[in-house]
This record gives sequence, structure tokens and C-alpha cells, in this order.
Amino acid sequence: MWPFAKKKPLELPDFWWEYEEHFKEKLPEDIHANTFVVLDSETTGFSLTKDRMLCIGALKLSDNNIVVKDSFEVYIQQEHYDSDSAEIHGILKKSKKDSLIELEALKQFLRYVKNYILVGHHIMFDINMINAALKRNGLPKLKNKTLDTESLYVRTLLISTVVQKKERYSLDDLAKRFSISCKDRHTALGDAFITAIAFLRIIEKLKPKKIKDLLKK
Repeated sequence: MWPFAKKKPLELPDFWWEYEEHFKEKLPEDIHANTFVVLDSETTGFSLTKDRMLCIGALKLSDNNIVVKDSFEVYIQQEHYDSDSAEIHGILKKSKKDSLIELEALKQFLRYVKNYILVGHHIMFDINMINAALKRNGLPKLKNKTLDTESLYVRTLLISTVVQKKERYSLDDLAKRFSISCKDRHTALGDAFITAIAFLRIIEKLKPKKIKDLLKK
């Protein structure tokens, strides 16, 4: 091979290059000019190798508002099934919900999230599950920046002397703290909605002006 020969570009589907194209644009510095995607996934378990995503639910936040009409929810076809986890998320093996093959679900998800900042409660679990699915389908990892509502919530407690800090905070803890209804708890879209409201309450407390104020660890 000649020393100055160009590397052959990776043979990836068009929808992946469309996704990457969004990252040529810088995120706005002003927090209110950003769009956030709040997401949650329901899975068959916690193993990145053995388990699979059953459903991905997501909502967009724009200028401190939840854009309910632009929500995202996709159910994924699979061979693996765990009846124990079904007791939590309620997705039955013979569910009548329309479902997609994993690659098509990922394609729709990438087109939805673009280069927006992804928000979730314990979000790295969801990100790792999505990345594992991307890898199975021969695709690279997600490129989006992420925010975790647990970490952000802990930052609100640094300026509070009333609430006693714990080591971990569940989504139920945040729902209770901010008086958020848990009617649709343990559905992907329902949990995303709860997380979105909690995120907005946290923003009210932290009062960040620039996006870098939120992204700092």
C-alpha cells in the first residue's frame, strides 16, 4: 500500500452519515437555544451482551417546554425474552404493539436525536444498551453529549441544607421530591416524561445560563 494512499471510507449506511452530518454544527452556547432529547429504554435485563432493548421512548425539550407532539416511541422485535422483567415494564411476549427490527429502530432513533444533548436518569445504562445494539449492527457509538438527572439533582442538594443526601437517587425519589405523577412509570415513554419534568425542575434550581454550566462534571 502506498504511504500516502487515502483510507477507504467505512461502508456505513446513508442514515449513519446523515446522523454524523449534524455534528458539524456546534451546539448553541445559550441553554435556552438548545434542544434536549429526554429518553428511556425498557430492556429484557441488565446485561449488555445477553439482553436487548424492548422499547425506546423519548421526548424533546425546547426552551423549557416539553414538545409532547414530537415524542418518539418504538418497540423492537427480538428473540430473547425475560418473563421476570416483563412484570416491571409490562411488555408481553405476544404483545400486539407494532414492532420493528433492531436496525430500523436504531435508524429512526438516530434521525430523531440528531446532535441534540441526550438526557436520562442513569442515562449511561440506556446509552450503553443503544451502543451495544449499534455495535451488533456494525455501526459506531453514539456521538451525542449526555446529561444524567441523578447527577444534576445531586448538584441541587449542594445548595440545600434541608435535604439529607443519599448515595443513589432513583427516578421515584425525584418524582416524589418534585411531586410528579408516576401514572405511567416503567414504560419507556412514561419514564421519559417523568424524567423530562424532573429535568426542568432541576434547571429551575440550578439556573444555568450556558450549556457548558450543565455539561461540566
